Formats: sequence, C-alpha cells, structure tokens
Amino acid sequence: MVQFGYHASHEQFAPSALLGWAQQAEQAGFNAITSSDHFHPWSDRQGECGFAWSWLGAAMQATSLPFGVVCAPGQRYHPAIIAQAAATLGEMFCDRFWVALGSGQAMNEAITGQPWPIKAQRNARLKECVDVMRTLWAGETVTHHGLIQVEEAKLYTRPANPPRIMGAAITPKTAEWVGSWADGLITISHPHDKLQQVVEAFRRGGGEHKPMYLKVQLSYDPDQETALQGAYDQWRTNIFESQVLADFRVPSQFDAAATFVKPEDMYQHVRISADPQQHIEWLRRDVELGFETISLHNVNREQQQFIEVFGEKVLPFLK
Repeated sequence: MVQFGYHASHEQFAPSALLGWAQQAEQAGFNAITSSDHFHPWSDRQGECGFAWSWLGAAMQATSLPFGVVCAPGQRYHPAIIAQAAATLGEMFCDRFWVALGSGQAMNEAITGQPWPIKAQRNARLKECVDVMRTLWAGETVTHHGLIQVEEAKLYTRPANPPRIMGAAITPKTAEWVGSWADGLITISHPHDKLQQVVEAFRRGGGEHKPMYLKVQLSYDPDQETALQGAYDQWRTNIFESQVLADFRVPSQFDAAATFVKPEDMYQHVRISADPQQHIEWLRRDVELGFETISLHNVNREQQQFIEVFGEKVLPFLK
C-alpha cells in the first residue's frame, strides 16, 4: 500500500507548530511524515529554520508514524555525527526512521566557511559519507582519510536494523548515479514526463527493485486565486534549476532572483488547484510510476486547512 505523508517544512514554520500539525496529520489519515533539514530558509519572508534533529525526537514520540529527513552530510555535519543521530532515533523508534542523503546546498552548508565544492566533488564526498555511515552502523571502528576525515570512530548505540538510506536526486543524471548505491530514491514532483525520466534513470542505474519516494509540492485552497498567491508568496524562491538552488548562499540571493518570477510561472513548478479531485488525479499518476511513499508539501501558509481537507477528500480515495 502506498503511504501518503505530511511534509514538515522547517523553513516556513516554527517547530512547535510543525509538531502539532504532525499530530493532526496522523489523526486525519496521513501515514508518514517527512522533514526538511535547513540552516537557512529559502526566503526572508518564510522566517523560520528550526533544528530538524531536535524536532524529530519530539515528533516521533508524539506520533506513531514512520519518519524521514533529507540531510547533507560532509560539511555542515560530520557523517559520524549523522550516523550517531540516525542510529539513536532508530534505536528508540524501531524501524520507523529513514534518512535521505544528498550533496547539499550552499545556503545551508557554506556556513562552515569551508570552500563550496563543485558538484562532482560534492557527489564524491557524499558517497564517502554513505560508506562511513554504513560501516559505523555495522558496529565497525572507522578510520577514513579522503574528502572527509574520520579517526577511530565506533558507534556503541545502534538499532537492530540500520536506517534505510534514500538517495536524494532532482535530475535524471543524479538519479542514475544514486541507483548504484542508495537503498532507494527520493525526488521531487516535476511535470509527469520529466518525473518519468528521473524514475527511468534511477532504475537504469541500479534501482530497478528499490523503493522510490516522492515529495510533492502543492498549494491547495478552496479559492484558486488564493492557492496561487499562497504558492507565489512562499515558494517562488525555490523554483530554479538545481545548479542555482545549490550555489546561492543566503536567502536574499533567492529573493533577488525571484524578483523576475510571475505568479503564473508557479503552475510549472507547484501543483496548484482548488479542486481536491485534481490533486487525486495527479497523485494517481505518481502511484502509477511506482512511488511507494508520497509526501505532500502544501507550500502555502494554511496547513490546518490542508490537513483537514486532504484527510477528508483526498486520502480516502487513494488508499
């Protein structure tokens, strides 16, 4: 059965509010939660950015759902620390936690003051992090000298089953690469043809029988214009090509670039509709592509309304 999750966007909302909405989402019929992990928001207008790893422990205790977080080890986070954090959540909440790993974005990682590597080097660093984390979860002592440095690290608290590592990919090229090493794929919603290309590339790269997760950016409101304006206000800074999203360093740069975005441009990047049936039809096409966990991110500010309406008018027709 496909899981439909609620996405907790730390860039947009205080962690205390997200905690309450995660509980409401479970009560409304959502059966998974995903979490972002940022240091900066995409825009100064969004105005939040809590520490996801603190929130995860509280939210998993407050619900009974499986959780996943999208994380970029290697610069802001040492992979041994992320391995320890994930192992601790896995030990406390057996088989309920997975982690998605990506090469990161300068807006979050460049705060360390270290040089921001080119994409090829970030990918190589990510793969080193994955190997270190898996070795630590296996109980081995790790010493590693490469793009990351590890000296005689060993995890003493480990879960019975190591967390699943999903590879985060936006483009077909990256999806094909993560197919060779990840336990599964996580990507974001694109127009159907482009999303199909990502899926095919992942399977071609070695992901043929591996699970696939999807994060859907949508904007729902009973009024179509309100849904459009909500998406434009909150998410117009996050619609650019991946190389732009990866290399801008501060929210003001995203805000400056978005000066040229028009409200109608949002339809190409966010699923905007006042009709629950339209959202059902979009999601059915995602299911047909083979996604087994679909996390719904309502990018506008009206989270409680979204949870209630989708719990009543969307999710029952998809399960």
